[in-house]
Amino acid sequence: MAEKKPIKITETILRDAHQSLIATRMTTEQMLPIIDKMDKVGYHSVECWGGATFDASLRFLKEDPWDRLRKFRDGFKNTKLQMLFRGQNILGYRPYADDVVEYFVQKSAANGIDIIRIFDCLNDLRNLQTAVTAANKEGAHAQVALSYTLGEAYTIDYWKDIAKRVEEMGANSICIKDMAGLLLPYQATELVTELKSVTSLPIQLHTHYTSGVASMTYLKAVEAGVDVIDTAMSPFALGTSQPATEVMVETFKGTPYDTGFDQQLLAEIADYFRPIRDEALESGLLNPKNLGVNIKTLLYQVPGGMLSNLTSQLKEQGAEDKYYQVLEEVPRVRKDLGEPPLVTPSSQIVGTQSVFNVLMGERYKMVTKETKDILTGHYGATVKPFDPEVQKKCIGDAEVITCRPADLLEPELDKLESEMAQYKEQDEDVLSYALFPQVATEFFKYRQAQKTKVDPNAADTQNGAYPV
Repeated sequence: MAEKKPIKITETILRDAHQSLIATRMTTEQMLPIIDKMDKVGYHSVECWGGATFDASLRFLKEDPWDRLRKFRDGFKNTKLQMLFRGQNILGYRPYADDVVEYFVQKSAANGIDIIRIFDCLNDLRNLQTAVTAANKEGAHAQVALSYTLGEAYTIDYWKDIAKRVEEMGANSICIKDMAGLLLPYQATELVTELKSVTSLPIQLHTHYTSGVASMTYLKAVEAGVDVIDTAMSPFALGTSQPATEVMVETFKGTPYDTGFDQQLLAEIADYFRPIRDEALESGLLNPKNLGVNIKTLLYQVPGGMLSNLTSQLKEQGAEDKYYQVLEEVPRVRKDLGEPPLVTPSSQIVGTQSVFNVLMGERYKMVTKETKDILTGHYGATVKPFDPEVQKKCIGDAEVITCRPADLLEPELDKLESEMAQYKEQDEDVLSYALFPQVATEFFKYRQAQKTKVDPNAADTQNGAYPV
């Protein structure tokens, strides 16, 4: 029998699974009671923070994301906590100055994060270095995630070259981040084998079930020597989420890759989450559309979270019938914008622009600020050049930058600190404000009002009007 190499598993139900299926609406209160059992499973890590959890906590759930993290840290005594971090964009949608990135990494580690998965929507490594260096300094595990995508530019040599550069920049491991479920089983064999030939770093694979191939892709990747896979407990698995934890555990049982996890314990955890899923289905929060297999994903390369965003954007406009037209527009816009991988925030930029192009009846008649920012180089370098005509139509003669975008930013922590000083109750508040100034300010007012049980606007008059 082959040498034993149990496959390690990162559980995503507390972050990516509910982000992909129910727009990140699971509350801390819903999660806390099951932590004790989850802590006994033996996971490599539990992904529970970062991504859209930060924004959704403040904006929709009226929760402090830092408080959530501290509660997780208290509950998970034996399990590493993992977060998703958007490189220079942190958890927001614009590049931040290095001092903010460094402070955010410091506070994430101080509040309990062990593993920081850092990615850039363009795979521009210049946008990752500050976060990687900061994670190393804080003693956190810096994992660089390569946003996996298809296209002429994305050859095996491209991935091998970027993996070598990731190792040189000081990362502790590499994640192949397949946001849209584009990695097919036999391609996974080749990719993992080739990456293993050029780097000694552990390799983790993250994919989504959207196109229906993810479990088979995991099987082939594990056989090829991948070290860790991301899975979700069955009530929030499949569809636009990850393959089911219990299914992968059972698949490798009795093989050299056996996880040794207790299925009885996993069943109890699944039982806990099932009513939350049922409630989300009943309320419409969980759209059955996001549960099926969409093989068109392989054509449109639209990641799970983006599919649910497009659905809700079109619903708001009363234009749900335009869904497939928008999906067909996505690859065209992507090509115009230099063929970026589709992951936050590039996925939102391409997605929203595609919605506008379809609804306006003319391409680029209405151009978002973010589309202009990509076309002026403010997100970094794309693998392919932009379509010159589209660039001209969208930004005219605006100056295009070629340096690392953050090099143009002055340190901004002190300025942010002074802007929100009246609301500050903990050091971390300045970071919440940095990422989402208006949303955080509303949350701070709400938090004050909860304490004094007065109307948020009344609290506002006492503190002086706040310019939002």
